[in-house]
Amino acid sequence: MTTIHTPRLILRDFAEHDAADLLAYLSNPIPSCFAGDKITSIDEALTKIAKRQKVGDYIAVCLKDSDKLIGEIFFIKEEPDTYSVGWNFNEHFHGKGYASESARAFIDFLFTEQDARRIYTYVEVDNTASQKLCERLGFRQEGHFVEFISFIKNADGTPKYEDTLQYAILKKEWIANNDAAS
Repeated sequence: MTTIHTPRLILRDFAEHDAADLLAYLSNPIPSCFAGDKITSIDEALTKIAKRQKVGDYIAVCLKDSDKLIGEIFFIKEEPDTYSVGWNFNEHFHGKGYASESARAFIDFLFTEQDARRIYTYVEVDNTASQKLCERLGFRQEGHFVEFISFIKNADGTPKYEDTLQYAILKKEWIANNDAAS
């Protein structure tokens, strides 16, 4: 992947020296959708990093001044020109605009450098911070899926199904939103 620079951040491929920082936020994932990514050791973090390096669908989000890993953006390309995106950040860096800054830069990269036509994301209904981020980025809510998916189990061992919202934006909407902001 091409390295992307923003005023405060660097978006780059994962590196082995990111292991401790990755462990910091994947050892206790806040949104339940990341429960399957939970890790408990540096060795597990190194295994995740090796997979992220091989597959290339995760991007490390790091502070520009220290190269400290604070989160990640992930994506899937669906042929021919649609991408699904998502993000996960260390809770100690929430509320500082890093998710917005990095997502905006990455989405712009997909539209301008990768010729994406449409980008969408899924957000659970209890994840209001990600919903607000989608709205700040200009995404529109396209759907509300009732009991769409289960990431965790109830106390009795049955799946706990969650409602999920789908947000999306088209390249022409992204361009119009950014032209209006200029």
